Amino acid sequence: MNFSSASISLGLAAFQSRTLNALLTSNDADKNFMSVLTGQLQDMDGTATDSLSAITSSIGGKEVRSAGRNMALFDPESAYRMMSEINTRDVLYKAQFSELKQMGSGLAEMEDAGASLGRMTLSTSDESIKSDLQQFVAQYNRWVQRFDSDLRQGGLLADTQAAQISRYELEQSVTNTFHGARDGLHGLRDLGITIDAGSRLASMDFAKLDSLLASNRQGVVDTVQEFSANFAKSADLLNAADNFMPRQLDNLQRAIQYIADNRTGLQAEFGTGDSARPAGQVARALASYTAMFESPVVQNLGNA
Repeated sequence: MNFSSASISLGLAAFQSRTLNALLTSNDADKNFMSVLTGQLQDMDGTATDSLSAITSSIGGKEVRSAGRNMALFDPESAYRMMSEINTRDVLYKAQFSELKQMGSGLAEMEDAGASLGRMTLSTSDESIKSDLQQFVAQYNRWVQRFDSDLRQGGLLADTQAAQISRYELEQSVTNTFHGARDGLHGLRDLGITIDAGSRLASMDFAKLDSLLASNRQGVVDTVQEFSANFAKSADLLNAADNFMPRQLDNLQRAIQYIADNRTGLQAEFGTGDSARPAGQVARALASYTAMFESPVVQNLGNA
């Protein structure tokens, strides 16, 4: 197999773009992980070769020098950069797993918060109605603020569909104007609950709610009950088996496990690479990941 600079660069591009990235953006829950990870590479002359695993087995244990480069390769520096990228990806995927896991837990809490509003009846006092809605708004805002930096451009979960859709779906449920339609109302906004387009935080107009309680108490109760059922269902579906959250966590699990299982062989062939130097959001999430498991190497995330 040709191990020229171009060939190794092609291997790096294939590993990044066709394997781990393809895995983490896949919407096919039944896609075989190894079939993604072992996509064919090509030599300089365009001849199809074996998969990435062939790269790690074809050289046969060449010496890795103390500088961390495998000087037996034609272009050890490109191979070293490839391993540096893998080291960085390993840390990034663990940090993303930690944040997404916590977001999933937050979704479960939001499901409970939404469902609790369904207990409201005509006999519920005005003060209790206002208090319950205020508590829900406060909890919703805490959830939004907790993951706001992750979802901004450049954030840990900015390119993670499961995280983006989760925020979008809950926000759409809050702003749904069909709740309470049979009572002539237009969702929570008629009760004084709106979401700011910039901050994406909810706010509550108590004067508007007081006025509606006096003029259409039945409509208030019906609207809240309809919203409660819809919101809880939305949060539940996002966390449901084979849906957005579990699927993305499973994809991250496989990527982390692949790197753990193959690190020794990859380093033997391509060099040690630079160690990852996480900072900011990544460092904090990585610390949470490490605390979440007994070892930073995931043995069985499926039961986590």
